[in-house]
Amino acid sequence: MTDPYAGMVVDAHHACQRGTGSYPATLARALNSHFTADALAIISQWPGYTPTPLLALSGMAADAGVGSVLYKHEASRFGLGSFKALGGGYAVFRLLAQRIEEETGHVPQVADLLAGCYRDITRKVTVTCATDGNHGRSVAWGASLFGCNSVIFVHGTVTRQRAEEIARLGARIVRDPGNYDDAVRAANAAGEANGWLVVSDTSYEGYMTVPLDVMRGYGVLLHETLAQLGNRQPTHVFLQGGVGGFAAAIISGLWEHYGEGCPRIIIVEPENAACLLLSARNGRPSVVSGLHDTIMAGLACGEPSLVAWPYVEGAVSDYLAIPDEAVRVAIRQLAQGRGQPPVIAGESGAAGLAGFLVAATDAPVRQTLGLDGRSCVLLIGTEGATDVQMWESITGRRLERPA
Repeated sequence: MTDPYAGMVVDAHHACQRGTGSYPATLARALNSHFTADALAIISQWPGYTPTPLLALSGMAADAGVGSVLYKHEASRFGLGSFKALGGGYAVFRLLAQRIEEETGHVPQVADLLAGCYRDITRKVTVTCATDGNHGRSVAWGASLFGCNSVIFVHGTVTRQRAEEIARLGARIVRDPGNYDDAVRAANAAGEANGWLVVSDTSYEGYMTVPLDVMRGYGVLLHETLAQLGNRQPTHVFLQGGVGGFAAAIISGLWEHYGEGCPRIIIVEPENAACLLLSARNGRPSVVSGLHDTIMAGLACGEPSLVAWPYVEGAVSDYLAIPDEAVRVAIRQLAQGRGQPPVIAGESGAAGLAGFLVAATDAPVRQTLGLDGRSCVLLIGTEGATDVQMWESITGRRLERPA
């Protein structure tokens, strides 16, 4: 095939074949299908809920020399353009429901919370978090949906458009000059000082419950995907890295569902923010310092989530670090359609596809991963064009419809 991805594997780490046994009980205690069912029961009552599509990218499969490429397209999720609505919104709901139960002695119904029946309580609550864009947008959306306030911390490289999209949902924006992890610390400090509820998608010592709720919300995505797969079983799953929470949520569902037949799982990260690759190489959670400059804004994270790391370490076979240019090429190819309807994907959303295509054209990596004509590759397109100006600059096209 024509190879626009030649030489784009910046770094790769093979951690041997993981996740080949049954799903460990130690991991299942925190993430399992029962928690997913609970999350689905809540989320399916929200206005606008509908499963996002699973697309077959047959042209890309043929070009890459594999049997099939399946792409879970999250651009339409709740009108926010990203899977993150499932996690941040669900965590906000859980925190507010807990506060309402503490003050009234009653567990609130979803419909009552949506209708503003507990406005006297929720309007006194402020939620806060740090974000690269999508998580903060989901938390602000959840706050707006359920009637509380939000203050969202963005770091120095978050684009103005992403910050403005969050502000349109009613959030107050605070910009921190450092990196994502600095913004996390700033949000935590502000939350403690002001009595705000911190809704972080990453965990650290002493803070595990809320990130787990975020991950349980993400599990709804995998629940939908398994139903859409039917009798098709993926052989390879390429997942975006970040702090690891998204990957851990998908891993837990795959491992529980397939057991010893779990697909080979590969993590894809930006070359400047490959904290999961570094952690795997070091055998412990490790920090990548610096500003993590990358167009993959949602993956510009230097510190793994402690609650997510055991799932990643236990199941992931391989880690890839790729340059921004690989993502630009993937976004353009999706936009071109290649004989199919165009797919609108953002920079982090296309990262899994970019990692797969980079691996498929690098002979040693392809051989290591066992990619061949029988492979069924599953990708999660985690976002649409959440920064329209960025998408238009990459593709040279004008976006005529919402992401």
